[in-house]
Amino acid sequence: MKRNDLKQQFGAYLLLIFGSLLFALGDVKFVNPYLLAPGGTYGLANVLNTVWPWKISLYALCMDVPLLLVGTWILGPRFGIKTVISTILIFAFTWVIETYWGYMPLIHNGLFTNAAELEANFKNTLVQVPHSENFFVPDYFLNTLVAGGIYGLAIGMIFKSGATSGGSDIISMIIHKYTKISLGTLVLIVDSCITLTSFIAFGQLRLPIYSILLIAIESKVIDLVVEGVKSYKTAFIVTDKIEEVRNYILQDIKRGGTCFSGKGLYQGVERKMIYVTLDRSDLVKLKSHLRAIDPNAFVNVVESAEIMGNGFKALPVE
Repeated sequence: MKRNDLKQQFGAYLLLIFGSLLFALGDVKFVNPYLLAPGGTYGLANVLNTVWPWKISLYALCMDVPLLLVGTWILGPRFGIKTVISTILIFAFTWVIETYWGYMPLIHNGLFTNAAELEANFKNTLVQVPHSENFFVPDYFLNTLVAGGIYGLAIGMIFKSGATSGGSDIISMIIHKYTKISLGTLVLIVDSCITLTSFIAFGQLRLPIYSILLIAIESKVIDLVVEGVKSYKTAFIVTDKIEEVRNYILQDIKRGGTCFSGKGLYQGVERKMIYVTLDRSDLVKLKSHLRAIDPNAFVNVVESAEIMGNGFKALPVE
């Protein structure tokens, strides 16, 4: 057990390190050059970095540390050591990348070092590299897709390691404590306000739109990293052929389930119901077989966000 625990902790800290490095790379090389602000303290730091030149990492640190302290004071010590380590690692990696490699984007359609040589009508399509004399022809859509993937992979790895995002989410947690507005709604409001700062600062409507697209892609990738690509469905089956359906699930699909009784609202007749969770392919088999067993069966299939326990994902270890 001790060896397994040690391996799990080692794997968790590897995820934390690589996730923090990926986040810093995505922020400095994909988000900042395109003047995007996809929520969070680093989103706001990107805007401040362009308007009042100072390092992104320093702006973010000046926000993250007070937020962690205030959050711990108001909400209690719910921010574990991994969240603190993640905050430090992201700061360090961001500082190194922006100090030694600068803000030159990795995705663009051309790079120019002398804007005076360009036609006036073409100059309007260029973006200046932050704190540089260089200009580049942007590819907003491709950059947003890649940035969303990198952000999602990075934050997913950080979440999977057992750390939390901290940052601006702490503001949402504090407001939630006193207003009882749902945390999801508050996170959306706070991140939207941060996203809109790019429009206020630079006057380009496309910037918050691309930032929102980045957030949408990021959230999907986070789900894939944390939950995995396997999708499960939960089926509630009401049938008069309960034994035949039960035997098919146990013997052919080789899955367990739960059988319980219920009384119909209309006639008040007591009937059996099966509750079973399956992956997509097994559900297709079950539906096809149900039609042959009992064409009059009633089946309600719902999406299962997360399944833990015997036969599925293991329960989390503290």
